[in-house]
Amino acid sequence: MRLLVVGQLNGQLASAVKMAMSAGAKVGHVETIEAATHALRAGQGADLLMVDYHLDIAALIAANEAERIRVPVVACGVGADPQQAADAIRAGAKEFIPLPPDAALIAAVLAAVADDNRPMVVRDPAMQAVMTLADQVAGSDASILITGESGVGKEVVARYVHQKSRRATRPFISVNCAAIPENLLESELFGHEKGAFTGAVARRIGKFEEANGGTLLLDEISEMDGRLQAKLLRAVQEREIDRVGGTKPVRVDIRILATSNRDLAQAVRDGTFREDLLYRLNVVNLRLPPLRERPGDVVALAEFFVKKYAAANGVPERSLSAEAKRRLAAHRWPGNVRELENAMHRAVLLAVGHEIDEAAVRLPDGQPLSGGDPLARAAQAASLAAETATRAYVGQTVAEMEQQLILDTLSHCLGNRTHAANILGISIRTLRNKLKEYADAGVAITPPQSAANAA
Repeated sequence: MRLLVVGQLNGQLASAVKMAMSAGAKVGHVETIEAATHALRAGQGADLLMVDYHLDIAALIAANEAERIRVPVVACGVGADPQQAADAIRAGAKEFIPLPPDAALIAAVLAAVADDNRPMVVRDPAMQAVMTLADQVAGSDASILITGESGVGKEVVARYVHQKSRRATRPFISVNCAAIPENLLESELFGHEKGAFTGAVARRIGKFEEANGGTLLLDEISEMDGRLQAKLLRAVQEREIDRVGGTKPVRVDIRILATSNRDLAQAVRDGTFREDLLYRLNVVNLRLPPLRERPGDVVALAEFFVKKYAAANGVPERSLSAEAKRRLAAHRWPGNVRELENAMHRAVLLAVGHEIDEAAVRLPDGQPLSGGDPLARAAQAASLAAETATRAYVGQTVAEMEQQLILDTLSHCLGNRTHAANILGISIRTLRNKLKEYADAGVAITPPQSAANAA
C-alpha cells in the first residue's frame, strides 16, 4: 500500500509514519496541500493520504477532484477535540486518527481504506485449477485476460497474479474502464500536457506511467470506446504511449492485465471490440467460474467473511449453524462472491445467540434464504452435481462418463425421472431408454420414491 503523508513531519506524526511503514505501507511525504496535488499529478501514486488536520483538507480534495485524482484522505492531529475531528470528516476525510498514534488503529485504518489484503480463499477443484494456471503464468510478463460473471473476484485474482510476479514490489494500478466517462478515459490512461484541453492547468501523468515498472489492470475492458481501443493496441504492442497534447512518445515498462464480464469473442463478431486487441490481451485466459459452479468454495468464503466483518464491527465471532451452511451451499448466488460477502456482512450484524443461524442469512430484500422442499433441494443439489461432475471423469470413456452422470443425477433427484431429464437436458424418453440399457446390463438404478415420482 502507498501512503502519502501531508504536513510537518515532526513529533507524533513521525511516529505514526513509522507505524504505517511497519504495517507494510510505502510512505512518501510532502509538507503542503499544493505539493500533495503536484506529486499526485506528476505520477507519485498513493492509495491513501494522511493529512494534518490543521491543513485545508477540503481545498486539497477539491484540487485533486479538479484533476480527477481520487485518493481517500484520513486526517490526523495532536490533541484534537471532537469538534475538530468532526470538521475534518465534514471536509471530506474518511477517518480521523488522534495522535499520539496507536499501532493497531493505524493498521486497521490502512487495511479498511486500502483493502489490499484480500487473500484467495479456494477450496473447490474448479477454482483450484484456475489458480494453478495463474501460478504458472504469474512470473511471466504475458498479458492475461481474466473473464467471468460480475462479482466472481476478477480483480482479486489480478492482484494475486501481481503479488506472485517479479513486479510484486512495484505499483499495481487499476483503471475501471466502465466507470470513467469516454471523453476522459484517454487522459486518465495516457495523461495530458498542460493546455491540452480546457481545464488542463498542468501536465498530468496517466495510469500507464503511474504503473511504470509494475502492473496495470484494465478493468471491464469491453466498455472501452473503439477509437480508444486503437490507441490502446499501440500501447500494448509497443509499450509506448502518447500523452494527450504531447509531441513525443513516452516509453513504459508495464505488465498488462484486463478483465471482462462479457464474451469478447462475441463482441468482436458484433464489431464492438477489435480482434487484434483481443489477441494482444488474451495471451493467457483465466476464466473464473461463477460461484454456483464452485460449491466447495461457498462455505469457506462465508466463514472467511464472518471473521472479517465480526472484527470490522467489533462483535463476537460466531460460527455458522449447520442449517445456515446448508442453505448457503444450496443458494444459486447470482451476484457471486460479492453477493455472498454482502449477505455474510448482514448476517454478522443480525445474528443473535452463540452462532449464526439461517434466520440471520438474508437476501438484499430482507428475506431469508429459502430452505425449499426436499425434492427441490435434491434437484438443486443434482444441478450443482451436474455442473461440476466432469471434474471427476478424467480417464473414463465417454460412455462411462455419460452413465455415471445420468445415475448420479437420478440419485440426487430421488429417482424422479422428469427432474433428472430436465437437469441433464435430454428427453424423458431418452432417459428411460438409457436406464433400461443400464438395467439390462445389471446396473442398479435408483427407484422412484413413489408412483407420482416415476413420471
